[in-house]
Amino acid sequence: MSGGEVSDEEFAARLCDEMGIALSFEQFAAGWQAVFVALRPEVIAIMQRLRNEGHRVVVLSNTNRLHCNYWPQHYPEVAAAADHLYLSQDLGLRKPEPAIYQRVLEAENTPAEQAVFFDDHPDNIAAARALGMTAVWVTDRDTVPAYFAA
Repeated sequence: MSGGEVSDEEFAARLCDEMGIALSFEQFAAGWQAVFVALRPEVIAIMQRLRNEGHRVVVLSNTNRLHCNYWPQHYPEVAAAADHLYLSQDLGLRKPEPAIYQRVLEAENTPAEQAVFFDDHPDNIAAARALGMTAVWVTDRDTVPAYFAA
C-alpha cells in the first residue's frame, strides 16, 4: 500500500486490523515512524562524494504518505545528498514492479546497464537485475561502503 492508492487513515486501519491490534491513528503514526532509527553518515558521505565526482545519485523508496511527510523533515541530510528522491507514493508504483525502475531510468535518461541499484530486499534486487541494472543486495551496514572501497 505504498503506491498511493489508500489514505493514511485507511492504511493504518487495515494494518491494525490485519495485526489484530487496536490503535488510534496517532498511536499508529508514532509507531510507524519508529522504523527510522538512525542516519547512516558513511552512506551520506559516499552519496556526496559520488555527486562531487559528477555522478547522479537518486533514491528510490517504497514509502507511504506518513513516511513521505516524516523522514525528509527529520533526516534532511538524505535529501541533501541526493539529486532526486523517487517515492512510490508519488509514482503510484512500488518495487519490485518493473515499471517503477523503468520510470526512474527514463526520468534520469540513464540506460539500465549504467545504473547501480542498492536495496535490502532480494525481490527488489532480482527485479532490477532482470532489467539489466547492476544490483547490490544490502545485507548489513558494510555492504555499501565495501562496494565503493573495491
